[in-house]
Amino acid sequence: MPSAVRSSRGSSALRFGRFAAMGAVAVLILIAGVWASWGTAQHVMLTKGRERGTVEVTRCAEDACGGPFRPLSPGAQPRERVVLDGTVAVEKGRTYAVVLKPGGQEAVRSGPAGVLYAWVPLGGALLLASVVVAGGLLRTRLAWVMALAGAGLLTAAFVAL
Repeated sequence: MPSAVRSSRGSSALRFGRFAAMGAVAVLILIAGVWASWGTAQHVMLTKGRERGTVEVTRCAEDACGGPFRPLSPGAQPRERVVLDGTVAVEKGRTYAVVLKPGGQEAVRSGPAGVLYAWVPLGGALLLASVVVAGGLLRTRLAWVMALAGAGLLTAAFVAL
């Protein structure tokens, strides 16, 4: 009998250890997704006091596009050239609503498309964490919710851009 009790305790400890380890991995993945998203999302979502305007894309290189900045917010200054990340589905000759990052010439897309694009890393983190939650924590319903939320966010960003 003592060996059965000891085996049960050992099994419980292993189960708890797996649950704690996989839970920590899932939480770290989600924190990394929020951290990666917030770098851009803060400029798009918290626009008070930031320079807002439009950029007409006149030149595109491999990884960035640029053009003149026309201000729309009070206190914003026109600029000859600002840089817009080229991976944000921009086309030469089109005009985009942007917010300038403080202290530089770098602009980020604003509006619904900019907000969705800013949160794309969180969408990917939700998809990745859903696999950990399903396989490591054996919480399939929660995993499906996370996966659908991540896929929905990525799809909405794709459609908006």
